[in-house]
Amino acid sequence: MSDSRTTVSFTTYGGSAPENYERYFVPAIGEPVARDLIDRAGLRAGERVLDVACGTGIVTRLAAEQVGQTGTVAGLDLNPGMLAVARSVTPPEVSIDWHEASAEAIPLPDDTLDVVLCGMGLQFMADKPAALREMRRVLAPGGRLVLNAPGPTPPPLAVMAEALATHVRPEVAGFVHAVFSLHDAEELRGLLEGAGFADVVVDRPLKTLRLPPPQTFLWQYVHSTPLAGAVAQTDEEARAALEQHMVAGCEPYVDNGALIADVRMLTAIARRTAAGSVGGHPGHSGQTGP
Repeated sequence: MSDSRTTVSFTTYGGSAPENYERYFVPAIGEPVARDLIDRAGLRAGERVLDVACGTGIVTRLAAEQVGQTGTVAGLDLNPGMLAVARSVTPPEVSIDWHEASAEAIPLPDDTLDVVLCGMGLQFMADKPAALREMRRVLAPGGRLVLNAPGPTPPPLAVMAEALATHVRPEVAGFVHAVFSLHDAEELRGLLEGAGFADVVVDRPLKTLRLPPPQTFLWQYVHSTPLAGAVAQTDEEARAALEQHMVAGCEPYVDNGALIADVRMLTAIARRTAAGSVGGHPGHSGQTGP
């Protein structure tokens, strides 16, 4: 992260959103949350694992460490830029198959995986029931799905959303709220059971994140997400007002220079207990990845 004593602004950061996501978002948020997900998954040596909505691959790489050389790991994401970064940061000795595809149409055969992971991705999927049915389809009987989603919106991010709505455009704040849009335990349970999963366990542990100072966090977050394009269309005066709003609004959440965010992480573990797929795509079995 940038030194808090250094003046930062929107123009401080270059690079693509996927590159910045790996550089800034993953160390501050992605990796701490991913490690918790991997702990909950209880992966064992030799297991076959798929990471859905893998982004730049932090969950995928941690899974590969756990299953070892006798296991297999694949990552799937719709965003080719994210996958390019994932490939570039994965050590050459780590074997991971990367698939550019939708969670609603996973290009893998039926009944072939022990574990499907999905870290902070389900909330963005347009057809959640279809995505979950696909995750169930590729699991072998007895296989398990382990996923998480953050929410509701923690106060520092609510401040950011308010600042974006005020100084950029109201609809731009929608991205921030979308990140935290799946936070109801019963809603998630219903989705999982509706997709044919059994033995569903859902809880909401609290994760405390120590983030960079508000000014730094604002610009790193913006440049790590689709927000950068919208903010780039504003003028310097609007960006300065956005920054001032963020810094002032987050003052109660700063501790020794760090921005503290207490985030509830909706976490679920579910199993495929019956043979056969629910709502799978005919002819999908045996298909290989792109």
